[in-house]
Formats: sequence, structure tokens, C-alpha cells
Amino acid sequence: MKHLIRVMLILGSIFAAVFVAGHLLGILTTDNVRSWLEQAQSIDPLWVAGLVVALLFIDLFITVPTLTLTILAGFFLGFPAGASAAFVGVTSAAFGGYCISRRWGDPAIRLILKEEVAREEFAAAFRSNGPVMIMLSRALPMLPEITACMAGVTRMPPLRYAAFFLIGNLPYILVAAYAGSVSSLEAPQPAIYTALVLYGILWTGWYFLRRRRVAAR
Repeated sequence: MKHLIRVMLILGSIFAAVFVAGHLLGILTTDNVRSWLEQAQSIDPLWVAGLVVALLFIDLFITVPTLTLTILAGFFLGFPAGASAAFVGVTSAAFGGYCISRRWGDPAIRLILKEEVAREEFAAAFRSNGPVMIMLSRALPMLPEITACMAGVTRMPPLRYAAFFLIGNLPYILVAAYAGSVSSLEAPQPAIYTALVLYGILWTGWYFLRRRRVAAR
């Protein structure tokens, strides 16, 4: 398990560094994203959908506020169009990370974990814990991208990864986009309450997972 945590921390540090750099440079902030969506809306709703997909795909490389963007997709496009655009975006990012790591991830893992035994323990730990991590990954920023990369580098079967990804992400996207579709600037409460409930459910899942792991020791 320690090797799995080590790889997660290193990947998380890389994503966090990119996020901090983007924040300091004023790239992909919530205000910027909303402004771009408003401009796209003034042209054509299809531009909004395309921008949502593009921004959520870019999330693989530069962290974007996924929940906020999904809610905004529902606000600007309505439901289910907003949910569809958001789902295409997060799916493209997830499988982009999966495919890139499956194809080119081995050298990076060998650099982090130099001993074969350590790499085998890392892969075994992810096979054991990966499914739940993937399903609950939306609880924390950057965790969806980290789990996608680890699923790829450990050669998790694509359909198996897709199933866990779908279970964890489709309800999240549907609920967030619907909340955005019934919210407004004058009454943003549905979006706010939905964000709190979604994170509450996911964090509760992590809490019980941790308790189960501790009890199993």
C-alpha cells in the first residue's frame, strides 16, 4: 500500500504544481470559465457544448473546477444537453489519461519505483483498492486524473475501468448538471446545495472505506 500512496502523492504533486501555476497566471479560473461560456452562449449553444467538452478534456493536463463547470453546463445548456456535454468531456479526459499511461506510463513508474518487487506491490495494491478509488475519485480535485493514470499503467482492462468510471461519474454529472439547469443568478441555492450534498456523499464513502481498511488490519 505504501508504494501506491507514494505514486499517488507524486502524481498529485505534479498536478497540483500545474494547478498553482495556472492559478497564479490567471488561467482557467472560475470567473474566466464563466466569461468564456457567456461569450460562447452569445454566439451559439453548440459553442458552449464544445467549450465545455474542451475544458473538461484539458482537465487532464490543467486542473479546472469540474463541478462548477458541470453546473454551469446545465445552467447554459439546460438538462440533458449540459449533462451530455459534461459527460463527454470528463470521459475524454479519463480515457485520455488511461491510454497515455497504459502506453507510456511504465518508464515513469520505473523511475519512481526502481525495484521490481515495489512495482509489483504497487500494481497489486491498485488492483485491490482501485475500483473503490475510481468510483469515489470525484471527492477530491485531481484524484480522477490520478486514478485514470494508475488504471492505465497497471493495465486494468478497459471495460473494467469504464464500468467503475461510469458508476462513479454518471450520477455525479447528471445531478450536478440538473442542479445547474434549475438554478439562476437570483436563486443559486439548488447548485450550492447539490455541491454540498455530492461532496458529503463522496467524503462519507471515503470515511467508511478508511474504517473498513483499518478494521481489516
